[in-house]
Amino acid sequence: MSTERRRNADGGRRRADGPGDGPRGEGGRRRADGPPPGDQQSGGRRRSGSGGGARRGDGGAERPRRPRPPENEARSGGRRRAGSGPRDPRDRDREHGSRSEGRRAAGRGTRAAAASGGRGGGGGRRRSRDEEPDDRPWYKRFFAKAWKPALAAFGLMVIGGVGAFAVLYAQAPDRDELETKAENEMSATQIMWASQGDENPEVAVTTGEVRRVEVNYEDIPPEVIDGVLAAEQRTFFQDPGISISGIGRAILSRGEAGGGSTITQQMARNYYSDLEQDDRIVRKIREIFIAIKLGQQMEHEEILEAYLNTIYFGRGASGIEMASQAYFDKSVSELNSQEGAFLGLIIQMPSNFEATEMGDWTRTYLNEERWPYIQDQLALMHEEGTGRGLPREEAEALEIPERIPYDPTAEADVDPKFGYVRDAVIKEITERYEGSGITAATIATQGLVVETSLDPALMDAATGAFDVLPGTPEDTMKGLTAVDPATGEILAFHGGPAVSEVVNNSLQHRTQAGSSYKPYVLATALSNDISLRSMFDGDSPQNFPELQSPVQNAGGTSYGPVDLVQATADSVNTPFVELTSRLGAAAVDETAVAAGVDEDQITTSTQGPLVALGTHQVTALDQASAYATFAAGGVHRPAHMVTELRMADGTVVVPDDAEEIEQGTQVVSTEVAADVTYAMTQVVEAGGGSSAALPDGRPVAGKTGTSSGAVSAWFVGYTPQLVAAVGLSRADANLSLEFEGQAESEIFGGTTSANVWKEFMTTAVEGMPVEQFPAPAYVGADQSFLPTPSPSEEPTEEESEEPSDEPSDFPECDPANIDPNNPNCEGVESPPECDPFDLECQNEGNPELPEECTGPNPPPTCEGQPGTGDPDDDASDDDGGGWGGWGRSTTNESNRMIVLGRDE
Repeated sequence: MSTERRRNADGGRRRADGPGDGPRGEGGRRRADGPPPGDQQSGGRRRSGSGGGARRGDGGAERPRRPRPPENEARSGGRRRAGSGPRDPRDRDREHGSRSEGRRAAGRGTRAAAASGGRGGGGGRRRSRDEEPDDRPWYKRFFAKAWKPALAAFGLMVIGGVGAFAVLYAQAPDRDELETKAENEMSATQIMWASQGDENPEVAVTTGEVRRVEVNYEDIPPEVIDGVLAAEQRTFFQDPGISISGIGRAILSRGEAGGGSTITQQMARNYYSDLEQDDRIVRKIREIFIAIKLGQQMEHEEILEAYLNTIYFGRGASGIEMASQAYFDKSVSELNSQEGAFLGLIIQMPSNFEATEMGDWTRTYLNEERWPYIQDQLALMHEEGTGRGLPREEAEALEIPERIPYDPTAEADVDPKFGYVRDAVIKEITERYEGSGITAATIATQGLVVETSLDPALMDAATGAFDVLPGTPEDTMKGLTAVDPATGEILAFHGGPAVSEVVNNSLQHRTQAGSSYKPYVLATALSNDISLRSMFDGDSPQNFPELQSPVQNAGGTSYGPVDLVQATADSVNTPFVELTSRLGAAAVDETAVAAGVDEDQITTSTQGPLVALGTHQVTALDQASAYATFAAGGVHRPAHMVTELRMADGTVVVPDDAEEIEQGTQVVSTEVAADVTYAMTQVVEAGGGSSAALPDGRPVAGKTGTSSGAVSAWFVGYTPQLVAAVGLSRADANLSLEFEGQAESEIFGGTTSANVWKEFMTTAVEGMPVEQFPAPAYVGADQSFLPTPSPSEEPTEEESEEPSDEPSDFPECDPANIDPNNPNCEGVESPPECDPFDLECQNEGNPELPEECTGPNPPPTCEGQPGTGDPDDDASDDDGGGWGGWGRSTTNESNRMIVLGRDE
């Protein structure tokens, strides 16, 4: 039986006091004066009422009790009887414990008697300290228990941190290793064409020989030193070797936010290129310890000299001396303040600034951000009284210096495509492999091997496709980019005539999108439950609340009620502006960016309803990448040409976007993509892009676009396996396109860019199996956005002559067939002609058509039905995508109207 149950059964522990003169009971602990006699056990329990103390249930004879010491005979219930003689000290202890326990029990609202079966207050178990109530505030209780473990942990951290610091510091290379590192042979990176079948890839181009000539610190002019410090670290001579704030940013962002590296840290990175193969955090930690060690062993001037002799400046120049010759064709000792400032400025982005002709973004960044920053830093250096820098007026008067032309493949017999491939690959690597620490200097000096998706035959086809155009001015920008929608790989692009003089026509130059932006509006509408069969007012002009001027269709043509298929095929402006007004321009731009348009492009014009007509500027790469999303069933994969990057030792470096390329991102549903594709097939089959139809008859989807004033002309189209975007414009965005023998009014995307697209794609798809697009899903609800007709006056009834059953005296004057030369028919009116767009009138007298053949854009099964007509007769040419143009109209042999013009 458990102790608790025995207590409940016997009314608590039986006290061992017994009669005053009798033997001591057995309810207490074993005393120190020896064991109980016989089978008497300490801690045993006597039967109720027995005086002899025999063991319960054993049937044995009762053993005599041990005599009780005289001094304890008077003990009873924990309280000493008066006159009972001297107290045993142990009794005082028991009494004190009994009283204390009794007070605690009373304080908790319990009675000692209840706990002890009715006996005195000393029979209960004394509670431990942990069970006692603690009235202190929670934080005091917490710190009372936590301070010792925390102190121990902190001590271990300090000891461990000191130990780790000592180990890392000892392992960091010192200045004695700098010369050995500097003498390491540098090798160029090889850029390969895409492999053709089982063949090993061929080398397309290398980054070129890297040249370096060292100079002493004393030979570098102060103007150059100031320019570098203004760009990189104005307070270099006052700062320690590391930046605490920069390190904090690097740790908190796991290297994503950059480390705010000092010049000393950058110098460590330049010498110890193996840092680039580490994880971001590991790389930053190693870089910090090298910088600390070198900062203690070297003077600031020595660090700056080593830095300027090893930093990569682009154009194959490593070090300030070779950079001076590569950019300005003179020694560093001859440079002035503005040339020194420019060399300092390009250190962070050498591949962006090494070209003579910069892209739009680079030019803007240089002129509006970096150069003003350098000027301000030079002025601050002077104002701080360090003896460096320039007075503010002189600093602000500095102008960006002219550089000598640069072409890494400048030999006369070298195809210009090689230079564009080299630059494009370097730019892509620095962007997509930034997380791995791959820089322009790494590419130029570390002997990487880069495999690409570029097909040399398709690269030549992209250039040759523009030969179908009439003569054009030299500054015509001819953009063409081809993308595999299944992978996002760029198969070909047309760069331009000379990499040192003309920015990449396809990957960097941007121009207004025109109506080629409308598919993004369509995809946004379909994703918002507006189906292809939804009806819109296609009349022109129309006013919209957000716009001051009315919106016109091409040539001012009014189409009446149109669904989104016809609106896409005929590029009717008013329905798309209506959609953008309702959905919001931001939603349309969001779709475009998610599909593949660079986010910077949506800032190139005001965000409003007119973005539907292509006011934003885009590149051929933007359009090819975004249309590839529709071709891939709504899944977007980033466009890229680098398929594998290996270090010199064979280690494969994983790009930052590897997972996104592998899995893709579902931008729109497959059903929405199918409907967008179907609408664009009608552009080629029965709309303004008919000239893009391929000779083998395989299905093509695409969209034309022509900006107001013919400043740009587009055709972006695709088959299920390949997407290509063709954009034509001028280097000066304000100039109109010019073609020999063509007036401006005859220049459209459907008559220029579509022809180039067809020429390229005819070669590109040769040998590819013919595949079909998915059938339209017709997602969303069929809605009507037609205006509510206004009430009109009731017509007045006029008396008319009753019809006569008698035949006419002059049968030749039948109103249905009047002979205008017969004088007898004078005064007889012919019936009104049918409106060319009134299908009911046009089909009067023909057999009744199936219901699906009565609306606009009947399915192919309706071809040949009486009354449907020839679908090619309605083909209307491209409208473009401007917002303030003009147009003209002509008629063809069957008197069906063909509209040629631009969006108003």
